[in-house]
Amino acid sequence: MVSLALILTGMAVFKVHAGPQREEHLADSVRTAMGAAVTGLAPPQPYLSTPAEKQAYAQWLQHNLQTLNARLRKMHGNAGLPELATPELQTMFLQTVWYESSRAALDPSLVLGLMEVESGFRKYAISSAGAMGVMQVMPFWPRLLARGEDVSLFQWQTNMRFGCVILRHYLRIEKGDVFMALGRYNGARGQRAYPNAVLAAQQRWQP
Repeated sequence: MVSLALILTGMAVFKVHAGPQREEHLADSVRTAMGAAVTGLAPPQPYLSTPAEKQAYAQWLQHNLQTLNARLRKMHGNAGLPELATPELQTMFLQTVWYESSRAALDPSLVLGLMEVESGFRKYAISSAGAMGVMQVMPFWPRLLARGEDVSLFQWQTNMRFGCVILRHYLRIEKGDVFMALGRYNGARGQRAYPNAVLAAQQRWQP
């Protein structure tokens, strides 16, 4: 259990970048499909059916462990973040990123770039607009999609599940235009600063 003091200290160190995203009407079919997509959290074990896939995943993990360590030191100082303080926690975090982004048919490097810009990888980040967690998910999304289930947006996999499903939804709306989908995710559709920041960050996470 992380103390409130620790959470508030972390909030003071790193400013989150969630924008003024607003709740919007969803067609019943869309809400049903998205609701089904966020349910049934399975252990985030990557499904790797061939030696080539296993090798590619091992290379991806090694590259991003190094990148994550470098980014944590740059963004949060030598102390890093308590929730990512050990190689085991970092591996678990990246494994979850791989699982949830692949499940949503998203490039894991895009999801990592988004989390870097949105929250600095802070598990307990809260924006002034109320967005929560590593992908800065607004609290209205569980109400719309989770069918009354108890949802913790501070839990890595739950937060990534919602964030990835929401980003995939926006990509569908924008007909695959990543730039516009990112703007919509941040509540700043058509503005350049946020998508440019995420796409620049994405490049660091590509092997």
